[in-house]
Amino acid sequence: MTTTPSARKVPARASEARARLLATAGRLFYAEGIRAVGVDRVIEEAKVTRATFYRHFPGKEDLVCAYLEDTDQSIRARVAAGAQQVSSPAGLLDLLVEGIGQDMCSPGFRGCPFINAAAEYPDRESPVHQAVLRHRAWFRETLAETFRGSGHPDPEQAADIMLALRDGAMVAGYLGDPEAARLTLARAVGTLATAR
Repeated sequence: MTTTPSARKVPARASEARARLLATAGRLFYAEGIRAVGVDRVIEEAKVTRATFYRHFPGKEDLVCAYLEDTDQSIRARVAAGAQQVSSPAGLLDLLVEGIGQDMCSPGFRGCPFINAAAEYPDRESPVHQAVLRHRAWFRETLAETFRGSGHPDPEQAADIMLALRDGAMVAGYLGDPEAARLTLARAVGTLATAR
C-alpha cells in the first residue's frame, strides 16, 4: 500500500507536537508544580492548538501521567546505559549514586519529580500516584538486584535503606546544600554497600 506524501507527514507532525507538549509540560511541572500549571499555559508555550493537545491527551491527568512515564523511561535508559559501562554491580551502584548526586547539584534542581507528583496527588488509586509507584517499584528492584549481584547479605533491606537514603538526600539537596547532601549520600551508600 502506498501513501501520499501529505499522509506520511501527519504522524510526524503529530509526534513532534506531542514531544513539544511533553517537553513543555515536563519543564513547567518540574519547575513550578503540577497543579500550579494549567493546560492553557502548556498549550501556549508548546505552540500547539487546543485541538492538537486534546488529540494527544484527553485531559491534564493524561498529560501528567505521560510526563511521569517519559521521565521514568529516561531514567531507565540512563541506568541501562550505565550498566553497559561498568563491569560489576558495585560499579553500577557507584554510578547510580554519582548520577543522583549530579542531579542534586544541577541548576534548577527541585527534588525528585516522582515524590513531588505523589505529594500533589496523594490518592494512591489515582493514575498519577500509580505511575509514581510503578517507577519506585522498578527502582527499588533495580537496587535489590544490584545489591544481590554484589553479594550483599540482605539485598532487600539494603535496597529499602538506599531508597530511603536517596529520598532524604533529594530533599536535603533541594532544601539545603546540594554538595553536602551528595557527599553524605555517597558516604552512607558506601557504608551500606560494605556492610556484612
